[in-house]
Amino acid sequence: MKTQIITILLSFLFIGSLSAQQTPAPKQTKDYSIVGATVHIGNGTVVENGLVVFSNGKITYAGKANPSAQKGEIINATGKHVYPGFIAADSSLGLAEIDAVRATRDFDEVGGFLPHIRTIIAYNAESRVIETMRPNGVFIAQVTPRGGTISGTSSVVQLDAWNWEDAVLKLDDGLHINWPSNFSRGRWWLGEDPALKPNKNYSKSVQNIKTYFEDAKKYLSGNRTPKNIPFEALQGTVNGKQKVFIHISGEKAIVDAIKTFNELEVKNLVLVRAHGAIKVADLIKKNNIPIIINRAHRLPNSEDEDYDLPYRTAKLLTDKGILVGLGMEGQMERMNTRNLPFYAGTFAAYGLGKEEALQLITSNNAKILGIDDKVGTLEAGKDATLFISKGDALDMRTNIISDAFIQGRKISLETHQTKLWKRYANKYKNQ
Repeated sequence: MKTQIITILLSFLFIGSLSAQQTPAPKQTKDYSIVGATVHIGNGTVVENGLVVFSNGKITYAGKANPSAQKGEIINATGKHVYPGFIAADSSLGLAEIDAVRATRDFDEVGGFLPHIRTIIAYNAESRVIETMRPNGVFIAQVTPRGGTISGTSSVVQLDAWNWEDAVLKLDDGLHINWPSNFSRGRWWLGEDPALKPNKNYSKSVQNIKTYFEDAKKYLSGNRTPKNIPFEALQGTVNGKQKVFIHISGEKAIVDAIKTFNELEVKNLVLVRAHGAIKVADLIKKNNIPIIINRAHRLPNSEDEDYDLPYRTAKLLTDKGILVGLGMEGQMERMNTRNLPFYAGTFAAYGLGKEEALQLITSNNAKILGIDDKVGTLEAGKDATLFISKGDALDMRTNIISDAFIQGRKISLETHQTKLWKRYANKYKNQ
């Protein structure tokens, strides 16, 4: 009999997994007041015994307890913590469902120079992966293209929506460029020496990028005939309205990239990964360029680096006065994005203050992505995208979320599979 029950449960789970997405929350229709909690504003400020009030999707009050400011449904959060929704930068969430199934992977298009590719068109709001982000407080993501020299443009979305149109927080926020490495390895499978050696094609690859932008600028300043769609897509980059995210590693490459784009008069640069940035931190700071760093849980890039350098990188760059955010690019990145707060917590264990570490995935990422007017901190006028945790949200032992809201909408924290288990376990528990 037990075998039959297990078979039935598994059958229902399989059938259920083919059904539609988890239903997004409806628009906020009543006011909420969260009282008594420790409020982490997201900009380094912490308010004990705080109050957060929000109406019509917007925060109307965030600060010290103030009975006269309370309205609507009261949520008693005494002994708990309130945080802004976490923001995952440089992620490919919603662009792939099953890595082993090529047809579900939409993050990398064929070609080298693809500024006209827009990830938002391929974003799948119904992704089963996305709903697993919310139980850890990850509510916003930059949906980023991969591959090629110029990968395309990203967009920023909130993670509780019917479709990509409903999800968008910032459309086409930035262009993504994979800067060539000045070192390369031989192809061992062809019998070549796999040791690291200078890349003979580095200078040529850099010149190709420069020439491409020069040609685009000439086109955009001319009569634009015949129409060139890739060059048209660079309009926001050339006029400074769109950010340029440069995925790069190595101090020489960083210096060359800054020099090249200064010569091209292309502004709004953001360095991504930027391994070796600490060695040229003064140049980066001088040019006022923020950095989206990788997760700490990795090995050093070279033999002469300290074993714990990846863990101390956020502290070292922050001390240099550089604006630092945390990105998710790397192995198993979509699955690992749900662990975003715990990666930030690792940086807190290696020198950053706990609130500084929180800023990596709240206000800092919001500033870098250009969405700080809407999210990133708990301040009046901003979106009510926040959650209540029973403990420290950067600690996987205590990040237990009781209530969560995106734009004031009270969202579900149960994944689709969890709901199915509960439903069918209750149905067959007496059999």
